Amino acid sequence: MLDARLLKLPTTSHQHCHEHHQIVVGVRGEAVVSVDGKGSQLDTWKACLVPTGAWHDYRGDQQNHVLVINLNPATPMTSTSAHADYEQMVRVFEKPRTVHMDSRMQGMVQFAASEFDRSPGNATLHGHLAASILYCMADRIVDPKVYPSNRHSLSLGAIERYIVANLHRKISVKELADEACLGVSRFHEVFRDVAGITPHQFLLQIRLDQAVNLLASTSLSVSEISYRAGFSSQSALTNSLRKHKGITPAKLQACGDVA
Repeated sequence: MLDARLLKLPTTSHQHCHEHHQIVVGVRGEAVVSVDGKGSQLDTWKACLVPTGAWHDYRGDQQNHVLVINLNPATPMTSTSAHADYEQMVRVFEKPRTVHMDSRMQGMVQFAASEFDRSPGNATLHGHLAASILYCMADRIVDPKVYPSNRHSLSLGAIERYIVANLHRKISVKELADEACLGVSRFHEVFRDVAGITPHQFLLQIRLDQAVNLLASTSLSVSEISYRAGFSSQSALTNSLRKHKGITPAKLQACGDVA
């Protein structure tokens, strides 16, 4: 079973190495992972592969979230030549590398991240999702093929920055489509292909992430946080948090007070 977690990297640079292989995948915002002095700028379209024992620095912006997948090098797939996947996995982790993901991989990562958020304590689910990402990524690295990508049709990073800059007010799908220079129907089609979720779901995800961050790290009132995150009312925020995160504003604030 793989160890996989959804994390927020610190905004100041940290350095370490570890005795396991690691994949760091951009989920939201931007981050930098520098392995043996060679930097990789991570966004929602990139991943960094860190072999065991490689020293690396890491940091991220205020909005960053990354999916971290750890693989023990002593597992049969990377240590036993008789294992069916040995040749493939050894090549994947033979050196540090940055992987540019196509739209299918990017959609899979976004789906996995949403499931991590939905069920944070389900380690079995996390491990299976991480294994799917690992094998899909390995297939693209070891046996590269031409995979159709809509990356140049839509920049999720640009859409996310627009949403964050206007988060306190109502944002229509037409606005987002205009920002992407696409018609509304085409925007819906491309967005679902690229992100794996609808524009409405993406917008709600960002609003909830902002609200969770403010509730856990500030002393602002729930009413003020509701406004800043773009919810129509305090009750709308409470209902959305309970439905999508399984928690209430009061519990998040209590956790922040304890911390």
